Amino acid sequence: MRQENIKYIKSLHEYCEAINISPPKHKHFDIRSFEENMPTVVTAMPPFRHKFYALAIKKDGSGFARTGTERTAERGYIMFFNSPYQVTSWEILPDWQGYYIIFTQEFVSKSAVFNNLLLDFPYLRLDQAIPFDVQERDVQTIVQVFESIYKEYHSPNEDRLKIIQAHTFVLLNYVKRYYDRSELTSHAQKNRNQDLQLISRYQALIEINLAKEESINPQFAPHSTTFYAERLNIHPNYLNTLVKRITGDTALKLLHKTLFNYSSSLLLQTQLSIKEIAYSLHFKEAAHFSNFFKKYARQTPQQFRDNQPT
Repeated sequence: MRQENIKYIKSLHEYCEAINISPPKHKHFDIRSFEENMPTVVTAMPPFRHKFYALAIKKDGSGFARTGTERTAERGYIMFFNSPYQVTSWEILPDWQGYYIIFTQEFVSKSAVFNNLLLDFPYLRLDQAIPFDVQERDVQTIVQVFESIYKEYHSPNEDRLKIIQAHTFVLLNYVKRYYDRSELTSHAQKNRNQDLQLISRYQALIEINLAKEESINPQFAPHSTTFYAERLNIHPNYLNTLVKRITGDTALKLLHKTLFNYSSSLLLQTQLSIKEIAYSLHFKEAAHFSNFFKKYARQTPQQFRDNQPT
Protein backbone atom coordinates (compact mmCIF):
# COMPACT_ATOMS: atom_id res chain seq x y z
CA MET A 1 0.00 0.00 0.00
CA ARG A 2 1.22 3.48 -0.84
CA GLN A 3 2.20 5.65 2.12
CA GLU A 4 2.20 9.43 1.89
CA ASN A 5 3.56 11.73 4.56
CA ILE A 6 4.07 14.82 2.42
CA LYS A 7 1.33 17.30 3.19
CA TYR A 8 -0.66 18.32 0.12
CA ILE A 9 -2.12 21.83 0.43
CA LYS A 10 -5.11 22.60 -1.78
CA SER A 11 -6.14 26.18 -0.89
CA LEU A 12 -4.44 29.44 -0.01
CA HIS A 13 -6.30 29.52 3.29
CA GLU A 14 -4.92 26.07 4.13
CA TYR A 15 -1.44 27.22 3.09
CA CYS A 16 -1.54 30.21 5.45
CA GLU A 17 -2.79 28.01 8.24
CA ALA A 18 -0.04 25.44 7.62
CA ILE A 19 2.77 28.02 7.85
CA ASN A 20 1.07 29.85 10.75
CA ILE A 21 0.27 33.26 9.27
CA SER A 22 -2.99 35.19 9.01
CA PRO A 23 -5.56 34.10 6.39
CA PRO A 24 -5.41 35.56 2.87
CA LYS A 25 -7.74 38.39 1.90
CA HIS A 26 -8.57 36.74 -1.42
CA LYS A 27 -9.36 33.12 -2.23
CA HIS A 28 -7.08 32.92 -5.26
CA PHE A 29 -4.31 35.48 -4.70
CA ASP A 30 -2.11 36.56 -1.81
CA ILE A 31 0.85 38.87 -1.33
CA ARG A 32 3.00 39.22 1.78
CA SER A 33 6.17 40.86 2.86
CA PHE A 34 8.47 38.39 4.56
CA GLU A 35 8.82 40.89 7.41
CA GLU A 36 5.14 40.68 8.35
CA ASN A 37 5.28 36.88 8.43
CA MET A 38 8.39 36.61 10.60
CA PRO A 39 6.77 36.92 14.05
CA THR A 40 4.65 33.76 13.60
CA VAL A 41 5.76 31.83 10.50
CA VAL A 42 6.99 28.25 10.80
CA THR A 43 10.75 28.62 10.43
CA ALA A 44 11.47 24.92 9.78
CA MET A 45 8.79 23.85 7.34
CA PRO A 46 8.82 20.14 6.48
CA PRO A 47 8.36 19.10 2.84
CA PHE A 48 4.92 19.71 1.36
CA ARG A 49 3.23 20.16 -2.01
CA HIS A 50 0.63 22.69 -3.12
CA LYS A 51 -1.43 23.62 -6.20
CA PHE A 52 -0.17 27.19 -6.67
CA TYR A 53 2.30 29.40 -8.50
CA ALA A 54 4.53 31.68 -6.44
CA LEU A 55 7.27 34.25 -7.01
CA ALA A 56 9.47 35.70 -4.30
CA ILE A 57 12.26 38.22 -3.97
CA LYS A 58 14.51 37.79 -0.96
CA LYS A 59 16.52 40.90 -0.11
CA ASP A 60 18.08 39.53 3.06
CA GLY A 61 17.72 36.74 5.59
CA SER A 62 19.39 33.65 7.01
CA GLY A 63 18.68 30.07 6.02
CA PHE A 64 17.29 28.69 2.79
CA ALA A 65 14.20 27.58 0.92
CA ARG A 66 14.23 24.47 -1.23
CA THR A 67 12.00 24.01 -4.27
CA GLY A 68 12.35 20.66 -5.98
CA THR A 69 16.09 19.98 -6.19
CA GLU A 70 17.02 23.67 -6.04
CA ARG A 71 18.07 25.56 -2.92
CA THR A 72 18.25 29.32 -2.49
CA ALA A 73 21.55 30.94 -1.60
CA GLU A 74 21.75 32.29 1.93
CA ARG A 75 23.03 35.71 0.89
CA GLY A 76 22.41 38.14 -1.95
CA TYR A 77 19.28 39.26 -3.76
CA ILE A 78 17.51 36.06 -4.77
CA MET A 79 14.50 35.51 -7.00
CA PHE A 80 12.87 32.12 -6.58
CA PHE A 81 9.70 30.30 -7.59
CA ASN A 82 7.21 27.59 -6.77
CA SER A 83 5.22 25.58 -9.29
CA PRO A 84 2.14 23.43 -8.73
CA TYR A 85 2.87 20.00 -7.25
CA GLN A 86 6.51 20.88 -6.56
CA VAL A 87 7.98 19.61 -3.30
CA THR A 88 8.87 22.61 -1.13
CA SER A 89 10.46 23.11 2.29
CA TRP A 90 12.52 25.67 4.17
CA GLU A 91 14.77 26.24 7.17
CA ILE A 92 15.15 29.91 8.00
CA LEU A 93 15.75 32.35 10.79
CA PRO A 94 13.00 34.92 11.40
CA ASP A 95 14.96 37.71 9.70
CA TRP A 96 13.88 37.47 6.07
CA GLN A 97 13.17 40.61 4.07
CA GLY A 98 11.39 40.84 0.75
CA TYR A 99 8.06 39.96 -0.83
CA TYR A 100 6.21 37.07 -2.38
CA ILE A 101 3.01 36.54 -4.31
CA ILE A 102 1.14 33.24 -4.53
CA PHE A 103 -1.80 32.56 -6.81
CA THR A 104 -4.03 29.76 -8.05
CA GLN A 105 -4.89 28.46 -11.50
CA GLU A 106 -8.28 30.14 -11.05
CA PHE A 107 -6.54 33.52 -10.78
CA VAL A 108 -4.67 32.74 -13.99
CA SER A 109 -7.82 31.70 -15.86
CA LYS A 110 -9.62 34.98 -15.12
CA SER A 111 -7.31 37.07 -17.29
CA ALA A 112 -6.54 36.63 -20.99
CA VAL A 113 -2.98 37.89 -20.51
CA PHE A 114 -2.16 34.63 -18.71
CA ASN A 115 -3.50 32.34 -21.47
CA ASN A 116 -0.03 31.02 -22.25
CA LEU A 117 1.44 31.29 -18.76
CA LEU A 118 3.96 28.44 -18.96
CA LEU A 119 4.91 29.28 -22.53
CA ASP A 120 5.42 32.99 -21.88
CA PHE A 121 7.05 32.52 -18.47
CA PRO A 122 8.87 29.17 -18.56
CA TYR A 123 10.54 29.76 -15.19
CA LEU A 124 7.17 28.80 -13.67
CA ARG A 125 7.50 25.28 -15.05
CA LEU A 126 8.50 22.68 -12.51
CA ASP A 127 11.69 21.75 -14.37
CA GLN A 128 12.78 25.38 -14.91
CA ALA A 129 11.97 26.91 -11.50
CA ILE A 130 15.60 27.71 -10.73
CA PRO A 131 16.46 30.47 -8.22
CA PHE A 132 18.76 33.16 -9.57
CA ASP A 133 20.68 36.16 -8.30
CA VAL A 134 19.15 39.54 -9.12
CA GLN A 135 21.62 42.31 -9.90
CA GLU A 136 21.55 45.09 -7.33
CA ARG A 137 20.61 47.64 -10.01
CA ASP A 138 17.46 45.62 -10.82
CA VAL A 139 16.22 44.87 -7.31
CA GLN A 140 14.38 48.15 -6.80
CA THR A 141 12.45 47.72 -10.05
CA ILE A 142 11.12 44.36 -8.90
CA VAL A 143 10.43 45.57 -5.37
CA GLN A 144 8.46 48.57 -6.68
CA VAL A 145 6.12 46.28 -8.62
CA PHE A 146 5.65 44.08 -5.54
CA GLU A 147 4.87 47.22 -3.53
CA SER A 148 2.30 48.35 -6.11
CA ILE A 149 0.59 44.96 -5.87
CA TYR A 150 0.74 45.06 -2.08
CA LYS A 151 -0.82 48.53 -1.95
CA GLU A 152 -3.64 47.55 -4.31
CA TYR A 153 -4.25 44.27 -2.46
CA HIS A 154 -4.89 46.16 0.77
CA SER A 155 -6.96 48.91 -0.84
CA PRO A 156 -10.78 49.13 -0.64
CA ASN A 157 -11.12 49.50 -4.43
CA GLU A 158 -13.70 47.16 -5.93
CA ASP A 159 -11.67 46.75 -9.12
CA ARG A 160 -8.44 45.97 -7.28
CA LEU A 161 -8.22 42.41 -8.64
CA LYS A 162 -8.01 43.72 -12.22
CA ILE A 163 -5.22 46.10 -11.24
CA ILE A 164 -3.45 43.28 -9.38
CA GLN A 165 -3.67 41.10 -12.50
CA ALA A 166 -2.09 43.88 -14.58
CA HIS A 167 0.70 44.49 -12.06
CA THR A 168 1.34 40.74 -11.81
CA PHE A 169 1.70 40.52 -15.58
CA VAL A 170 4.24 43.36 -15.43
CA LEU A 171 6.10 41.60 -12.62
CA LEU A 172 6.23 38.32 -14.55
CA ASN A 173 7.74 40.11 -17.53
CA TYR A 174 10.38 41.93 -15.48
CA VAL A 175 11.35 38.64 -13.85
CA LYS A 176 11.57 37.02 -17.28
CA ARG A 177 13.91 39.81 -18.45
CA TYR A 178 16.26 39.22 -15.54
CA TYR A 179 15.88 35.44 -15.71
CA ASP A 180 16.91 35.52 -19.38
CA ARG A 181 19.91 37.68 -18.49
CA SER A 182 20.95 35.08 -15.95
CA GLU A 183 21.50 32.63 -18.84
CA LEU A 184 19.39 29.91 -17.25
CA THR A 185 17.11 29.60 -20.26
CA SER A 186 17.53 27.14 -23.09
CA HIS A 187 17.01 27.40 -26.82
CA ALA A 188 13.66 25.66 -26.50
CA GLN A 189 12.32 28.36 -24.21
CA LYS A 190 12.97 31.02 -26.84
CA ASN A 191 10.94 29.37 -29.57
CA ARG A 192 7.40 30.75 -29.74
CA ASN A 193 5.37 28.42 -31.87
CA GLN A 194 2.64 25.82 -31.72
CA ASP A 195 5.12 22.99 -31.36
CA LEU A 196 6.51 24.50 -28.17
CA GLN A 197 2.99 25.00 -26.83
CA LEU A 198 2.33 21.30 -27.32
CA ILE A 199 5.59 20.39 -25.63
CA SER A 200 4.66 22.63 -22.69
CA ARG A 201 1.36 20.79 -22.43
CA TYR A 202 3.27 17.50 -22.52
CA GLN A 203 5.55 18.70 -19.71
CA ALA A 204 2.59 19.88 -17.62
CA LEU A 205 0.81 16.54 -18.06
CA ILE A 206 3.92 14.69 -16.88
CA GLU A 207 4.18 16.82 -13.75
CA ILE A 208 0.49 16.46 -12.92
CA ASN A 209 0.37 12.71 -13.43
CA LEU A 210 3.56 11.96 -11.52
CA ALA A 211 2.10 13.80 -8.53
CA LYS A 212 -1.23 11.98 -8.65
CA GLU A 213 -2.18 9.87 -5.70
CA GLU A 214 -3.50 6.99 -7.78
CA SER A 215 -3.01 3.27 -7.55
CA ILE A 216 -1.26 1.55 -10.41
CA ASN A 217 -3.63 0.06 -12.97
CA PRO A 218 -3.38 -0.81 -16.66
CA GLN A 219 -5.04 2.47 -17.67
CA PHE A 220 -2.70 4.67 -15.62
CA ALA A 221 0.81 4.54 -17.11
CA PRO A 222 2.61 7.83 -16.34
CA HIS A 223 6.00 6.37 -17.37
CA SER A 224 4.90 5.82 -20.97
CA THR A 225 5.08 8.42 -23.75
CA THR A 226 2.12 6.68 -25.41
CA PHE A 227 0.05 7.49 -22.32
CA TYR A 228 0.69 11.22 -22.87
CA ALA A 229 0.40 11.14 -26.66
CA GLU A 230 -3.10 9.71 -26.33
CA ARG A 231 -4.08 12.56 -24.01
CA LEU A 232 -2.62 15.09 -26.42
CA ASN A 233 -4.49 13.44 -29.32
CA ILE A 234 -1.33 12.91 -31.37
CA HIS A 235 0.69 9.89 -32.47
CA PRO A 236 3.60 8.92 -30.16
CA ASN A 237 6.03 9.19 -33.08
CA TYR A 238 4.88 12.74 -33.79
CA LEU A 239 5.29 13.70 -30.15
CA ASN A 240 8.80 12.27 -30.19
CA THR A 241 9.70 14.14 -33.39
CA LEU A 242 8.48 17.47 -31.98
CA VAL A 243 10.24 17.09 -28.66
CA LYS A 244 13.52 16.05 -30.30
CA ARG A 245 13.42 18.92 -32.81
CA ILE A 246 12.82 21.59 -30.16
CA THR A 247 14.79 20.26 -27.17
CA GLY A 248 17.28 17.82 -28.68
CA ASP A 249 15.93 15.09 -26.38
CA THR A 250 13.49 12.32 -27.17
CA ALA A 251 10.02 12.44 -25.62
CA LEU A 252 11.01 9.53 -23.38
CA LYS A 253 14.18 11.27 -22.22
CA LEU A 254 12.21 14.41 -21.31
CA LEU A 255 9.79 12.22 -19.37
CA HIS A 256 12.68 10.49 -17.60
CA LYS A 257 14.40 13.80 -16.77
CA THR A 258 11.23 15.05 -15.11
CA LEU A 259 10.80 11.78 -13.24
CA PHE A 260 14.43 11.88 -12.11
CA ASN A 261 14.18 15.51 -10.92
CA TYR A 262 10.99 14.80 -9.00
CA SER A 263 12.37 11.65 -7.39
CA SER A 264 15.57 13.51 -6.45
CA SER A 265 13.57 16.17 -4.62
CA LEU A 266 11.71 13.47 -2.67
CA LEU A 267 14.99 11.84 -1.68
CA LEU A 268 16.46 15.19 -0.59
CA GLN A 269 13.50 16.66 1.22
CA THR A 270 11.60 13.76 2.77
CA GLN A 271 12.17 10.82 5.07
CA LEU A 272 10.11 8.52 2.85
CA SER A 273 11.72 5.13 2.37
CA ILE A 274 12.99 4.17 -1.07
CA LYS A 275 10.06 1.78 -1.37
CA GLU A 276 7.55 4.49 -0.47
CA ILE A 277 9.07 6.87 -3.01
CA ALA A 278 8.98 4.15 -5.68
CA TYR A 279 5.28 3.51 -5.10
CA SER A 280 4.46 7.22 -4.86
CA LEU A 281 5.99 7.65 -8.34
CA HIS A 282 3.95 4.70 -9.65
CA PHE A 283 6.74 2.15 -10.03
CA LYS A 284 5.41 -1.38 -9.65
CA GLU A 285 8.51 -2.49 -7.72
CA ALA A 286 11.08 -0.60 -5.65
CA ALA A 287 13.80 -2.41 -7.61
CA HIS A 288 12.49 -0.89 -10.85
CA PHE A 289 12.81 2.57 -9.33
CA SER A 290 16.32 1.87 -8.05
CA ASN A 291 17.44 0.65 -11.47
CA PHE A 292 15.92 3.71 -13.15
CA PHE A 293 17.53 6.14 -10.69
CA LYS A 294 20.96 4.48 -10.85
CA LYS A 295 20.95 4.79 -14.65
CA TYR A 296 20.67 8.59 -14.38
CA ALA A 297 22.57 9.32 -11.16
CA ARG A 298 25.19 6.55 -11.40
CA GLN A 299 24.41 5.76 -7.80
CA THR A 300 21.53 4.15 -5.99
CA PRO A 301 18.76 6.25 -4.44
CA GLN A 302 20.13 5.47 -0.98
CA GLN A 303 23.66 6.47 -1.98
CA PHE A 304 22.32 9.71 -3.48
CA ARG A 305 20.49 10.49 -0.22
CA ASP A 306 23.48 9.58 1.97
CA ASN A 307 25.90 11.68 -0.09
CA GLN A 308 23.98 14.92 0.28
CA PRO A 309 25.37 17.52 2.71
CA THR A 310 23.31 17.94 5.86
